[in-house]
Amino acid sequence: MNSRSRRDLAVVVAIALALRVALAFVAHLFPPAGDGTYYDIVARRIAGGHGYTWLWPDGAVTYAAHYPVGFPAMVGAAYAVFGVKPAVLVCLNAALGAAGSGAAYELVRRRATPTRALVGGLLVAAHPALVPYTLAAMTEGATTALVLLAGALAEAARSAERRRIALSLGAFAVIGVATLVRPQSLVLAPVLGALAWDRSLRARALGAALATACALLVCAPWTARNCVRMNQCALVSVNGGWNLLIGAQSESGSWAPVDVPEACKTVWDEAGKDACFGVAARRIIRDDPGRWLARVPSKLATTFDYFGAAPWYLNASNPQVFPERAKIALGTVETAVSRGLLVAALVGLGWGAWRRPTRRARVIGWTALACAPAALLRHAWPAYLAFALLCVASTRWSRRPPVLPAFAGAVVLATAALHATFFGAGRYGLVVAPFVALLAACPRVASEPDE
Repeated sequence: MNSRSRRDLAVVVAIALALRVALAFVAHLFPPAGDGTYYDIVARRIAGGHGYTWLWPDGAVTYAAHYPVGFPAMVGAAYAVFGVKPAVLVCLNAALGAAGSGAAYELVRRRATPTRALVGGLLVAAHPALVPYTLAAMTEGATTALVLLAGALAEAARSAERRRIALSLGAFAVIGVATLVRPQSLVLAPVLGALAWDRSLRARALGAALATACALLVCAPWTARNCVRMNQCALVSVNGGWNLLIGAQSESGSWAPVDVPEACKTVWDEAGKDACFGVAARRIIRDDPGRWLARVPSKLATTFDYFGAAPWYLNASNPQVFPERAKIALGTVETAVSRGLLVAALVGLGWGAWRRPTRRARVIGWTALACAPAALLRHAWPAYLAFALLCVASTRWSRRPPVLPAFAGAVVLATAALHATFFGAGRYGLVVAPFVALLAACPRVASEPDE
């Protein structure tokens, strides 16, 4: 890394950190809301030495694993060291966000011009969908930062012969931590491994297997804990059945209160109830698969059309300080920026493909350019899928494709597949935002061959 790259990385990290840490001054105005209430309670119990347990109104204490352990464990550790204060959570989120922004810059630094790499990093650092969400006691910001960091380590591993193994193992361990924060992140492990170990088809298969094994190894102690304490060997959490049932019952494709099946009403064990819900959900899907499949477009629309995570959370947390009009205003800015970056990414990627001297590349380029206006329609999810497919298609330009386009495509497609299966929510789409921003600023990363 030369002096300019070090300076630009420092600028990206400093700006990302400053924008996020500034929010610590208003953290006391926004108490935990939604799922954040649960994460905060568990973090406080972890900080107090009680572990991941739940205290019931009658004084009973039970082991729990309904939500993933990763984020409340991080927050609990911060609370234990710095005290149980709202600003501590915000500063933790700020540090993760700054690390993610630096990782975003590193993803493109080696393959873009210095100016474009800096712009890409700054777009992630100041993204209006990501910065205000720093106030939220929620997992999506941490997941996004960890996924970016894993990608950056994989990219670094490709160009560091002496440290290739150490950097790639670091990437695999980080995706394991991301799995503890959000279990669905595990599906990215084999993609990351194949990209980090890309010398040959055999090496890619070995890398994919090793990355998955490393991620599972990171989770193994918690999985063992669940086997002992939860009467079920869940990898991370015991809410898969709940989420599948929500998706099977929901008419809109988004979250809705569960209509508890008759067979599950007398099941009180946390893991047992989740298993019961899973059985009921699979029965609903099996009995009427067409009805379940018909909800897929609405699930994708809920996930990609409008993220709205920060506007919703701030309004739900304190509607007096952040009223409906503020929610609408921030949501409008966030959506305008996100859609604009998606258009820019599609146009840039399409133009780069069109300029290549093959008929197939030009067909892909024209397709991408034709899809760009779809990002400005009410439903933008088809444009996000087009973006992902173009990213994947661009990896065909080279025997050793860059990490960014292939990983970006995998992140979008994995997000789409998972939430088409379960249920959609805008906050789950946040993880794709930095990848779109990076390729909007640096589209040639995907269109130029890897020498």
